[in-house]
Amino acid sequence: MREPSKTGLSALPSVDRVLNYAVFAPLIGEFGRVAVVNAIRAQLVRARQEFKIADGLAAIDEAWFAQHCRAHLEIEQQSSLRPVFNLTGTVLHTNLGRALLPKEAQQAVAAVLGQPCSLEYDIASGGRGDRDDHIEKLICELTGAGAATVVNNNAAAVFLLLNTFALNREVPVSRGEMIEIGGSFRIPDIMTRAGCTLREVGTTNRTHLKDFAGAINPLTAMLLKVQTSNYAIQGFTVAVAEKDLAKLAHEHRLPFAVDLGSGTVVDLRDGGLPATPTPRQTLGNGADIVTFSGDKLLGGPQAGIIVGGAHWIAAIKRNSLKRALRVDKMTLAALEAVLRLYRDPARLAERLPTLRLLTRNLANINACAARVLAAVERAVHGFTAVTVEPCQSQIGSGSLPVEVLPSCCLAVRPLPAARHPGTSLDRIAAALRALPVPVIGRIEDGALRFDLRFSKTKAALSRS
Repeated sequence: MREPSKTGLSALPSVDRVLNYAVFAPLIGEFGRVAVVNAIRAQLVRARQEFKIADGLAAIDEAWFAQHCRAHLEIEQQSSLRPVFNLTGTVLHTNLGRALLPKEAQQAVAAVLGQPCSLEYDIASGGRGDRDDHIEKLICELTGAGAATVVNNNAAAVFLLLNTFALNREVPVSRGEMIEIGGSFRIPDIMTRAGCTLREVGTTNRTHLKDFAGAINPLTAMLLKVQTSNYAIQGFTVAVAEKDLAKLAHEHRLPFAVDLGSGTVVDLRDGGLPATPTPRQTLGNGADIVTFSGDKLLGGPQAGIIVGGAHWIAAIKRNSLKRALRVDKMTLAALEAVLRLYRDPARLAERLPTLRLLTRNLANINACAARVLAAVERAVHGFTAVTVEPCQSQIGSGSLPVEVLPSCCLAVRPLPAARHPGTSLDRIAAALRALPVPVIGRIEDGALRFDLRFSKTKAALSRS
C-alpha cells in the first residue's frame, strides 16, 4: 500500500489503458474481449468505492487489475446451475433438482445431445414419427394403460387434461383436495387457467359420494380426484373411494380422472416403504385417465405422464396445447432409460438412485457417520462441537408427505466459550455453501445438521 496521490480518483487509469496492459492479453484470449472490458469496468467501480470508504486510494497498479479481473472473470464464468451436496435429509428436494438420474439415463441423454436423432422420425417407414412412440409402449407395459403421452410436468398434465375435456364446463372436486403445491400453484388456479369451473363438494375433512352426485348437472364435464400433496388430513375423515367415483361418473357417461401427483409404478412396500397408489391400481379401480410425475417417486426426469384409455389419450394429443407442453429429446431419452430399469425389479433398488436412497440401510448410514466424524471434528476443533445423532429423513416433493425415514446426522453446535466471529450456525452454513461444491444442510433444534443418507456425504464433508 502507498499513500494516495493528491489527485485522488483522477489517478485511476482508463479502461483502454488497463486493457493494453501486457498481462491482459492472456485474459482476452481465455475469456474474450467483451468479458474482460466488463471486468475492468467492475474493478474501476470497486476502486472508487474503496476510495470513498477508506478515504485513501490503494496501490492500484497492473498487478492489482490482473489479479482482481481474473477473479471476477472466473466467478462470472461459473454456471449458476451448480452441483451441490444435498445433506438436508430431503431425498426428493424440489429446490435441489428432485430425483437423481441413474447412469443409464445420463448416458442416454449424452447420446442424443451431439448428433441428430430419431425424435419424430420413423426409421422403419422413413416417414414422420410421434415423439411419444419412444416411451408409450413402456409406460403402458408398466401401468396397464391402453395409451400414454408425456408433457413437461404434472401440473401441465392436469392443465391439459382439464382443458381438453372440461373447457367452459364444471368439474366437481372435494374441498379436502384443494391442494397448493410448491411455488403457490393451486388446483383452483390451474382449473381457472384451463378454462373450466371448479365445483367444490363436501367439506375439508369429510366428503361423501352423495356430495358428488348432487353436484352433477348438464354442465358437468368429468369427476376428478386429486391426491393431496405435502399434507394429510387425519382424524374424523371420510373420502370417496375411487371405485365409487368411477361408477358414479360412468353412470352419468362422464370420464373419471385421478391426479396421483407423485406416482410410482411399483409396490414400494417391497422395499420397506409405505404403500402409495400406483397408476395400475387406479386404472383398475375404474379411472379413465391418470396423471403423475416423472421426477418424484418414479426417479426419472421432470415430466408429467398421462395414461388411460386410447380414445381419451388420443383426444388429449389432438389438443393444440399439447405442442406447447411437449418434452424434448433429452427428457424422452432419460425417461425411456429409467422406465427400462423397471423391467428388472430384482435390481431396481440397486440401479435407481431414488429407490436406493429411500431404502438405504440405517446401519450403513450410521457407519458412514462414524467414518466422517473424526475429519469434521478436526476441521472445526476449538469453536464447535460435532456429534452423531439420530434424525429423520423426508421423502420430499409431496411424496408420502407424513412419512419419514430413520436416518443419522452430524450435528454441529457452537461451543459456549467460543468467541470466534464466524461460529454462529448461520455463518457456518453460509461458509459451507460458499465451497466450490456447496454443502447444504439444515438448521434444526439449535444445531446445523448434515443428514448422511446421501452416498456422497463422506466426500462432501471430508473436503469441507
